[in-house]
Amino acid sequence: MFVWVPPAVSAESIAEVASIVAFLSPELASRLQFGWTISIHIVFAALSVGLAPFLVYVTVQEIRTGKNRYARLRSFWTKVFAVGFIMGTVTGIPMGFMFGTNFGGFSTTAGEVVGGPLSFEAQMAFFLEAVFLGVLLFGRERVSDRFYALSAVLVAVGAWLSAFWILVVNSWMQTPRGYEIVMEGSVPVAELTDPLAAFFNPRFPWMYVHMQNAAVLSVTVLVAGIAAYFVWKHRDSDVWRTALRIAVVVLLLTAAFQAVHGDMYGRHVAETQPQKFAAMEAHYETGSADLHIVAIPTELESFTDPRADNLYTISVPHLASFLATGDFSAEVTGLNDFEYESPPVAWVFWSFRIMVGLGLWFVALGAWGTYRLWKGQLEDDERLLKALMISSPLGFVALITGWYVAEIGRQPWLIQDVLKTADGVSPPVTGTEVTLTLVAFVVGYLLLFGVFLYVLKRIVDEEANRHEAGIDEHGGPNRPEVTTDD
Repeated sequence: MFVWVPPAVSAESIAEVASIVAFLSPELASRLQFGWTISIHIVFAALSVGLAPFLVYVTVQEIRTGKNRYARLRSFWTKVFAVGFIMGTVTGIPMGFMFGTNFGGFSTTAGEVVGGPLSFEAQMAFFLEAVFLGVLLFGRERVSDRFYALSAVLVAVGAWLSAFWILVVNSWMQTPRGYEIVMEGSVPVAELTDPLAAFFNPRFPWMYVHMQNAAVLSVTVLVAGIAAYFVWKHRDSDVWRTALRIAVVVLLLTAAFQAVHGDMYGRHVAETQPQKFAAMEAHYETGSADLHIVAIPTELESFTDPRADNLYTISVPHLASFLATGDFSAEVTGLNDFEYESPPVAWVFWSFRIMVGLGLWFVALGAWGTYRLWKGQLEDDERLLKALMISSPLGFVALITGWYVAEIGRQPWLIQDVLKTADGVSPPVTGTEVTLTLVAFVVGYLLLFGVFLYVLKRIVDEEANRHEAGIDEHGGPNRPEVTTDD
């Protein structure tokens, strides 16, 4: 076949471009591609999980009380949920194919263990959520109140069940149990011997509770931010005053619980994945470990290689030892003494600090908002409303950085102590192929995320126009309700 190449493009130029494209190894490019994909997808997955309980609450309250404010909230957030669900589906489907295209070695080794839960997630949870979301979107006037409320509950069950099966797989990769490695020719294969031990492995309860609460917390910050925006513009809005009051209380509860649970979760990580715990604190030398409350780089390379001698830190002596074991004098193994290479310490160390720092900010925001609510000044505190608006996307930032700690901190293992990431990559894949598709995924997912933000803005603008016009969702006058009890 004849291929025309423009005379200006020499063979040397083509070779130079090819060398630039191929600068990433298949392993690194595959990790970056999957990591980028899940960084976008997890926003939409968390949106479904976190928003589902709120939808159940406002739907039940609408049916129970008949108040228009709950109908408005249900209508608004159902639209947001639907857009997030669609985006989650679009961004999630390619991840399933990556198990074959990028991580064929992992699929061969772990397919018998992870295949079942991933199938359950698609066939059991996804379809349950999708079917009854249709009822929520289009069935308010077509089905009975009880069935409509049941549909909201089943949408929530589907969202949380979906997360259940995904986290079964991920937690098994962190603390694998209930399997036996057998050789099929020269290929090691994890044969499922005890499904209950595999599915309910030691990490699962910790990860499931932490991730679900993180999703609810992230969405609560978003709800609070959007509610604060509408209250800031329309102080007499019963609809969004109600949403704001709910959000600040839930924010305080979920943020405080996340801090307490995170402390206990950290001890479990120290026990089961000590190398990850050492990376979280950039703890290199074995001995008593300090907890760095504040860490500021003193030179540029400190960002990529955080160590005690090149950071300005405000630390609590021996506190990391206490968090790891419950004993202030306990010895914590440093990164230098592990047999295998360390995970990318900078990613784990800084991600952990962003997550924790934002978590503390959410506790402060929740306490601030709840105090103002108790004093009857919630809607009048300009600084609080602006803080909530600015903070609205930060819950998802904390969620993503927490996920980075969990996933990057496990390296170099794909399955902890069983399969290294380098051995899980598909053998035929080249660095050039994965790098090119990585670029395509970055561009494509940025466009998708931009579409989501555009549609979300349209939904917010539509609600703002209703307020400006004084029209409720049924076309009638938007008058404040006589009672304001929630």
